[in-house]
Amino acid sequence: MDLSMKWLADFVDVSDVDIKTYCDRMTLTGSKVEGYANMGADIENVVVARIKKLVPHPDSDHLQICTMDVGTGADVQIVTGAQNVFEGALVPAALPVAKLPGGVVIKSGKLRGVQSDGMLCSMGELGLTAHDFPGKEENGILILDEEFADKIGQDIRKALLLDDTAVEFEITSNRPDCLSVIGLARETAVSFDRELHLHAPVVKGAGDDVAKYLNVTIEAPDLCYRYAAKVVKNVRVAPSPLWMRMRLRAAGVRPINNIVDITNYVMLEYGQPMHAFDYACLDGSAIRVRRAAKGETFKSLDDVDHVLDDTMLVIADGKKACALAGVMGGANSEILDTTKTVVFESACFSGPSVRVTAKKNGMRTESSARFEKGLDPENCCGGLMRACELVELLDAGDVVDGLIDVYPGKKEPVVLPFRPEKYNAFLGTDIPEAQMIKYLEKLECKVQNGSIIVPSFRGDLGCMNDVAEEVLRLYGYDKIASTQLRGETTEGGRTPKQQFAADAESALFGMGLDEIQTFSFISPKYYDKIRMAENDPRRRSVVISNPLGEDTSVMRTTTLPSMLECLARNIHFSNENARLFELGNVYLPAEKKEDLPNEGKRLTLGMYGDVDFYDLKGVVENLLRLAAVKEVTWQAADDDPAYHPGRCARVTLADGTVLAVFGQIHPLTAANYDVDEKLYAAEIDFDALFAARNAKKAYRHLPKFPAVTRDFSFVCDEELEVGRIERVMMTAGGKTVEDVKLFDIYRGPQVGEGKKSVSLRMVLRAADHTLTAEEADKIGKKVLFLLDKELGLTLRA
Repeated sequence: MDLSMKWLADFVDVSDVDIKTYCDRMTLTGSKVEGYANMGADIENVVVARIKKLVPHPDSDHLQICTMDVGTGADVQIVTGAQNVFEGALVPAALPVAKLPGGVVIKSGKLRGVQSDGMLCSMGELGLTAHDFPGKEENGILILDEEFADKIGQDIRKALLLDDTAVEFEITSNRPDCLSVIGLARETAVSFDRELHLHAPVVKGAGDDVAKYLNVTIEAPDLCYRYAAKVVKNVRVAPSPLWMRMRLRAAGVRPINNIVDITNYVMLEYGQPMHAFDYACLDGSAIRVRRAAKGETFKSLDDVDHVLDDTMLVIADGKKACALAGVMGGANSEILDTTKTVVFESACFSGPSVRVTAKKNGMRTESSARFEKGLDPENCCGGLMRACELVELLDAGDVVDGLIDVYPGKKEPVVLPFRPEKYNAFLGTDIPEAQMIKYLEKLECKVQNGSIIVPSFRGDLGCMNDVAEEVLRLYGYDKIASTQLRGETTEGGRTPKQQFAADAESALFGMGLDEIQTFSFISPKYYDKIRMAENDPRRRSVVISNPLGEDTSVMRTTTLPSMLECLARNIHFSNENARLFELGNVYLPAEKKEDLPNEGKRLTLGMYGDVDFYDLKGVVENLLRLAAVKEVTWQAADDDPAYHPGRCARVTLADGTVLAVFGQIHPLTAANYDVDEKLYAAEIDFDALFAARNAKKAYRHLPKFPAVTRDFSFVCDEELEVGRIERVMMTAGGKTVEDVKLFDIYRGPQVGEGKKSVSLRMVLRAADHTLTAEEADKIGKKVLFLLDKELGLTLRA
């Protein structure tokens, strides 16, 4: 928002405040100033002058010698090549040494031997355009009207009202009331503790009755909160006066003609966007504020065709849309030089609706920028009456008596509790209650009976914090005393699960593994690459609604493909060895589609190179030892197509929960990754491992008594797992059995085809005495009895 300081002076007097102090104070009180610019700062020593005499140059067929009255009493001679000048003309004259926009410097000199003490100036040389001075010749010298006759010798900046300063404000979206001169005047008045002078528009009227011309119906009250209109007849379209054109120019708005300029002027002054329709272009005398029909076409004032939909609000007559509500008028009702009757519209539309409409049609305007932030419906009639007042002031037409005002849902004022003690406690200040009341009343809030009645234009005040902010910004942020932060805090730390994850990662680092991180979204083809069965429930994945591509279109239900991708990439990069791990999430769809997926953590291991199955098994065993998991079962697994059927194992708890699957990757699976090396991988259910951990670890004293060992050798079927034999032996021996370890396996013709010889060592130890040979043999007999009963095993001969 660009604010003309001359315009501001109509409402509040800060003439004794220099511009830098003004900008600093406004910024400090919350109205941030981006910068300021003196409109005529680059023009120096240019005055209003009259051409007294004009003669041809004796040595040129296009130059002329002008004798100028520059208001000093002494004539000045200037040579010019302009052909539009004449004796008696009032023109801008640059006198030596003069400065013009663009760094141009004018000095005395001779042109074809004739002395020239200055230069006559065109609009362009003064930085002006045809919009600033409509009807004037653009390529010639600027010929001023006779109204400047009493200003001969006056600085051209003052004569043309260029001696103004425009201050640029950055207005936040919650303060649409400050997108106006009056809004910034309110802020200025309260910031500098000055009187605010608001003008109540006065419209004399020219008789007649607006009801004869127009009636208005709001068919979408949810999108249009208020609609007011007045009619002006006998319109006289002409250029606006200089003071209005220069104020619009200072605000960054291009002057057009008096009717259009009035609507822009009111928008800038009151913050109320307005629109003017050519009454002759309206079909019928009715205005309907309605939703657009789907596919309805509309041509805007900039001659662009638009196709509308039923989410957009339009201002329509009996047959067609004449304006996109809050955005732009239509070319079918544009104000022309031939316009005789005008309808002035002042309305309040839904901010979100205006924003969506403007965005869909790619036509954001000054009007839509204001409406989309949410305007005050109570401002509609004030802006409309101001526009009609200006019509009479500029003699731009005759205002028809009467006002059309359709206001279907008048809003009740916001009432907030006045709590000065709470404000001070919240802000850390000690501002007196009387001072707070003074600030709030300056902001036009009414404080009475312990309540604050918020003015309608302050839609941003809705709670205690908002009021506290208003008090503080006017009191001064710079007055807040520095204090030390205080308050009790809790010591940060990891949760038990986070700590266990950190311990597991540290253990894996210690075992020589490197950590990787992969994406949680994968391609459905990944399931095919690990040879997952078509009916495997893990193929049911969470599908991403807006994926970057097919390769990242689903959330993974297994981490194995991601690990194999990394192993294959390292092999293709000629890395001879790799030992990797990843602690990542899998996403299992919920029963109901609308529910969030169940996220589970998986610890994945991957190896190749100078490793084998038992290296991988050792890592898994160490993780189980870290968690102090008891009573796990190790079983061969041949039902997972991703793994080699003879080199894969599964670790389960007593309740059947699978903790881990690990082994060599099937050669066909590895081939899907263009790899012919042996790959090893493990998938560990980290959530189950954490749940099964023994958090309380009890450390025992070193044994006082020696151990006794007994070795057993059996011939059994190839399919019998050694783990089953170990479990039976542990059960039979009871607490006395400290450990059972396999130390030899033999296959050969001596034991027969399909058979194997296994040798195990059982370690026995009593906690309170040294076991005798008889006690050890007795336990051995119990073990052999149970092995025979459970597995049919007898000692090898």
